Amino acid sequence: MSSLSSMLKNPWATRALVLLVAVLLVAAPLMLPVFANQTLVRVGVFAVAVLGLNIVMGYTGVVSLGQIFFLGLGAYVTAYGVTNDWNIVLVFALAILIPGIAGLLVALAAARLGGLAVAMVTIALPIVGVPLAKRLSDFTGGSQGVSARFSGAPEWTGLDDDQWQFYIVLVIAAAAFVLARNLVRGKFGRALAIVRDNEAVASSMGISPYRYKVMAFTIASMFGGVSGFLYLVAVQYTSPETLAFHHSIELLAAMVIGGAGSIVGSLIGGAYYVFVPQITNVIDANLTAVIQGAILLVVLFLLPGGLVSLPRVVRRLVTRARGDRSHSSSPPPRDPSQDDAVEHPQHTERQGNA
Repeated sequence: MSSLSSMLKNPWATRALVLLVAVLLVAAPLMLPVFANQTLVRVGVFAVAVLGLNIVMGYTGVVSLGQIFFLGLGAYVTAYGVTNDWNIVLVFALAILIPGIAGLLVALAAARLGGLAVAMVTIALPIVGVPLAKRLSDFTGGSQGVSARFSGAPEWTGLDDDQWQFYIVLVIAAAAFVLARNLVRGKFGRALAIVRDNEAVASSMGISPYRYKVMAFTIASMFGGVSGFLYLVAVQYTSPETLAFHHSIELLAAMVIGGAGSIVGSLIGGAYYVFVPQITNVIDANLTAVIQGAILLVVLFLLPGGLVSLPRVVRRLVTRARGDRSHSSSPPPRDPSQDDAVEHPQHTERQGNA
């Protein structure tokens, strides 16, 4: 474990590992069956949604329970643009911009409230969004939803549809993760961490908690819009069910289980969001919620930092076990009084006669 950690600290080893992963991802859709490609595409879709939630909650500490609203809004914007034959680049830009504006307006009103009040405002987003989507049937298709088929593979590529969709999601999701990594590791990310840890300290350093909360919430909303666009790439259909509140809770659980405040944890959370329901449905569809709740409790108790912290916890346990073994194998400490008795036997004998 320690040798692996030291190897990853080498920049050339890290670059080689990144290159290897990139090659595997590029080659994967050409070798995997259709179902596997579609499943991995959905992982990428929801990993971006969890990534946005992680920026506002994991890195900033602002409770948001409405991330699914921005995913759904991005999906509806994409569907409307595609059905009206808009340029796909324009559709993509609007799928980011419109959820970003909506998030900005919500953040401007809610960021000053703080604490539980922000959570209550964000809870209202999907609760209001579902009936609103049903009412605005001219734009959303009402309760029936709307289909938008635009991600079929062009003939010149020689690819199947599932392979083409895989590459679209791979490119956009990779760009989103690189952008998020640069954000949280730079000056902006350090400011978010200070705001999360102590707002009073942030204010004393000239960092406005209100401004950074608004910025983080807006960025998270834009990532939600990106995931909504990718959702249409993968599913090619959306409905009011996409906005349902329970999906927001599932995204929150995925972020916690993957690892709050972690870019890699967001990817793990996306995988959890897709794979675990499939596994629990195979075990017993009636126990899906119970099993997922049990997994969440186990992770919270054993790995508060999420699954991303598992290697660190294992490394700490191995180091502790090695320390205990070395301590038990060392000879017991010598008693200084016994040394005195050996060095001065006559003195000890005289004390005994006395």
